Amino acid sequence: MRKVYHYLISILSYWRYGRPARQLIVVGVTGTKGKSTTARLIASVLESAGHKVGLLSTVEFQIGDQRWPNDKKMTMLGRGQIQKMLREMVRAGCRYAVVETSSEGILQYRHFGLHYDVAVFTNLGAEHSERHGGFENLKNDKGKMFAGLGKEKRKTINGQAIKKIIIANTDDAHAPFYLNFPADEKWSYGIKNSELRTANYIKPVSIEEVADGGYKFQIQNSPFQIHLDGAFNVYNALAAVAVGRAQGIPDDTIARGLSAVAGVPGRMEFIKEGQPFKVVVDYAHEPMSLTELFSNLRRFAGNKGKIISVVGSDGGGRDKNKRKEMGRIAGELTDMVIITDVNCYDEDPAVIAEMVAAGVRSAGKRDGADMLIQTDRKSAIAKAIAMAEPDDVVAITAKGTEPFIAVAHGKKIPWDDRAVVREVLKSHVTR
Repeated sequence: MRKVYHYLISILSYWRYGRPARQLIVVGVTGTKGKSTTARLIASVLESAGHKVGLLSTVEFQIGDQRWPNDKKMTMLGRGQIQKMLREMVRAGCRYAVVETSSEGILQYRHFGLHYDVAVFTNLGAEHSERHGGFENLKNDKGKMFAGLGKEKRKTINGQAIKKIIIANTDDAHAPFYLNFPADEKWSYGIKNSELRTANYIKPVSIEEVADGGYKFQIQNSPFQIHLDGAFNVYNALAAVAVGRAQGIPDDTIARGLSAVAGVPGRMEFIKEGQPFKVVVDYAHEPMSLTELFSNLRRFAGNKGKIISVVGSDGGGRDKNKRKEMGRIAGELTDMVIITDVNCYDEDPAVIAEMVAAGVRSAGKRDGADMLIQTDRKSAIAKAIAMAEPDDVVAITAKGTEPFIAVAHGKKIPWDDRAVVREVLKSHVTR
């Protein structure tokens, strides 16, 4: 019955708001990690070419010149809000809509009526596989976004026929599945020497870390630069380059769009309040993302510093199997682990913490020595910062820009990791 309800809501809102996606070139971005950053980079590339753009992502919303934070704790809005936003994009004169597309949104038919023109696959991990009844179902459900390209009639916007395009990261083992769907054009990108590649394949000939942050890379004879830390962001940038090229945007214009993005809130965001160590807030909340984050942060700590991580896992029955694995990753890749609450919902946060702790202990960490459990999130952040010394890196994970903590009985506590970190840091620095 729940599926029928979501399906009917999607149909009704699609017609109520006048089928707005038919008047927009819709770029969908799906995958396990990097979706929000990729979506922001794509939007910036399109804007650099002079187009008005709409954006719906976990982090933020945009309609033309207006941008504001996503405070809904939902990647894809429900109850017809997506169609309403698309209608507002049309009214604002947008040509493109960039839509971060989650597997949960697809399960609830929120992708219905979006009429994607460009489908981008970043990568795939097991996050949310329980919700789908297994990993294969998760993979197949994400595939529905790609399947729609071959089933739907091509749009004509302002007299121009709009091609259906698939773009995939061929360094991910699951790329062949998504590239197998019919489309007018297929583009691929990667960094490794992948044997799987399309005719339109994008691979940097060089990648260079920039001293003051970010990366420079070159594709054929074209130079690009991003001002985002974390080597994984090169992948996100390559996806945006592929979208730009597929839309006929010159490389120098694409490069301008990439370099215009100074950062994405809550995604490897460094918080600075004059402290002699680094503090980063990141949304990483599943094994793939944690591995990438901690691996990239090691270079900031260098040989002298240590990584102090604040980790946890959602409650509400969400992917219980990942909890021990996330603990193991934190235990292996960071020097001190503090386990805390993320969103416990109706579960006991202490029980969730113990499941994460089992993984941390399996990596050789010891209670009270290099592992602590502090379910109160503010206290956990304060402990991590109090422990930090010069050259250390404190990594606050799992929430990013999420605007509240979900607890029992549907209650939501207003929250912002970044604001809490700043408050604690100011107190720490002025001591």
